[in-house]
Amino acid sequence: MKVLKYTLSLALLVVAIYSCSQDDDIVNINEIAAPTNVSAAVRVTNDNTGLTTLTPLGDGAVGFVIEFGDGSEPSEIIQPGKSVNHIYEEGSYEMTVKANGLNGLSTTVTQTVEVSFQAPENLEVTIANDPTISKQVNVNVSADYALYFQVDFGEEGSEPIEGNIDDTVSFVYQETGTYTITVTAFSAAIENISYTEEFEVTAILQPLKAAPKPPSRSEDDVISVYSDAYTNIQNTDFYPDWGQSTTFNQITIDNSEIIQYGNLNYQGIMLGAPADASAMEFVHIDIWTADDNNAKISPISSGPNEAAFELELTPQQWTSFNIPLAYFTDQNPSLNLADIFQFKFDGDPAGGTIFIDNLYFFRAPSIPFTLAGSWKLADEPGSLGVGPALGDKGWFSCDGDCMVERACFYDDTYVFNADGSFTNNLGDDTWIEGWQGGSDGCGSPVAPHDGSAAATYEYDAAAGTITLNGSGAYLGVPKANNQGELPNVEIANSITYTVEIVDENTISAYVESGSGVFWQFTLVRASAPPSPLQGTWKLADEAGALGVGPWVGDIGWFNCDDACVIERACFYDDTYVFGADGSFKNNLGSETWVEGWQGGDEGCGAPVAPHDGSAPATFTYDHAAGTVTINGVGAYIGLAKVTNEGELPNVPVAESITYNVTLVDANNMDVFIESGDGAFWQYKLVRL
Repeated sequence: MKVLKYTLSLALLVVAIYSCSQDDDIVNINEIAAPTNVSAAVRVTNDNTGLTTLTPLGDGAVGFVIEFGDGSEPSEIIQPGKSVNHIYEEGSYEMTVKANGLNGLSTTVTQTVEVSFQAPENLEVTIANDPTISKQVNVNVSADYALYFQVDFGEEGSEPIEGNIDDTVSFVYQETGTYTITVTAFSAAIENISYTEEFEVTAILQPLKAAPKPPSRSEDDVISVYSDAYTNIQNTDFYPDWGQSTTFNQITIDNSEIIQYGNLNYQGIMLGAPADASAMEFVHIDIWTADDNNAKISPISSGPNEAAFELELTPQQWTSFNIPLAYFTDQNPSLNLADIFQFKFDGDPAGGTIFIDNLYFFRAPSIPFTLAGSWKLADEPGSLGVGPALGDKGWFSCDGDCMVERACFYDDTYVFNADGSFTNNLGDDTWIEGWQGGSDGCGSPVAPHDGSAAATYEYDAAAGTITLNGSGAYLGVPKANNQGELPNVEIANSITYTVEIVDENTISAYVESGSGVFWQFTLVRASAPPSPLQGTWKLADEAGALGVGPWVGDIGWFNCDDACVIERACFYDDTYVFGADGSFKNNLGSETWVEGWQGGDEGCGAPVAPHDGSAPATFTYDHAAGTVTINGVGAYIGLAKVTNEGELPNVPVAESITYNVTLVDANNMDVFIESGDGAFWQYKLVRL
């Protein structure tokens, strides 16, 4: 009968909770984990009766059942926040607390209950300032025969705090200073024992951890004033004399330099050279303060012209800001972003202390230019021409009539393949000239300039050149090469063209064929460019390429170091293949790193389905959002257990996972994913 009553009570409780929440977002009950942090607060009356009050505790529980450990019947269902009374004889008991979750999962813990009618003895009290939370004091208490304790922290208006013996209780004071702290330990006896101490409460006045590490960025996408992550503007003065009362200092935390401005009324930074931030989109800064201080930041251009942004700070933690530069120019249209030569900070209110790191301008990562794909002459007059100097096509320029006449030539494509091969695709006809054995006009392609020969290409972005290797391979007109024009010179085995990347889809190219003869072409993409992710990637073979921490840039919770890279070699050779057709594949080989949640021992082993690369998958890259979404059950980047909802096995296997990506350059990519709330897994990938 008791079992029936228990089942019915829990069912009614579940129905009640569901009825109250059915208008909210739908929750998948199967995704709810078992209750955690399960225990019971134990309080006994001090009258030698053994009357004990038990209050079960636990996160995610909808009901509790207590087995008292003395042979008596278990409790009825105890709802969260409620208690049960029980009378114990003097002795030691192993009490069990079972916490039931909404979906039927439960957690059971065992807790020792010492009931003694003897007064507590040998009281030991440890009082300490918390090392990470400002003005928090922690008190730990132990005593023979005691069951619980009470702490009066001595702050006016505060209530005493209780805890089970051997536990720790904490209290955050409003102000620093010396307080009288009184600790009293209780057993089931009438008498108790107390301890009093005059204790000095202190505040944490500077950050204990460095600011979040900024993401890797291309040098073209950032202008840094103060950061260890980037190249800073040289000879910048961070403490110019503007008649301010502010003090200046630099401290080092975790090998990161940090500016400290104390007694801040106002403070300037004089850049070593004016910064042209007109192509940037944001200014970033990380600020830490101990107290309820705010500040203002103002970029300043010549004039002077400035505009301020109010920095609302959170005490005792780093606050990060990405401020749109448009905010400043909207406030003051005269502010010239192309000529920023100073920054100014104002205290709000004056007199506080702030710590500053990672002050820089940035823009969304540029997509690295990708030559791969099909190109053709632009369908516009002047896209083909020749003259005595670059920009001069006075000798010949293909106008509108010429384009109509040479339509068979304007549909030719030049194909740069991702594997470095090159092809002239001319179709059934192209423009043939007399030196090729016919008359000027449309006709069948003539070897070797017919695309039949094997060819490759080399693109040198720094030099601004494209070199085609292969007899008969060419851009524009086949007769023009670096030595001169056919048939007056030999057919070239390679030709180097000078190129300017106008934009992602447009190239200006020329070749000086001999001395003072400049053939010039404007090429446009004939099809959409391939995704910059297209190709095969893997984790970088270096310490820190895999890690997790409380924010991006921090991998303090786990950092795969050099020894870890060696131990997990079977994991570091896994590849992630982004196909040209939008497909995605995990190539794991015969073994990868397998973890306990996958059903085996942690170590190298055979891949476990569905995280073995066997299922079909696709990817979607969103440059504007800086994300890549992997679609397919079991498809992933980095670690298989990490999803947007949390970590396996505590969440279901995901059908799709979205990662944040930053393309550092064409061959390096930084990836992170927040798995649940506040756990950031981070990966560094390199292209193979």
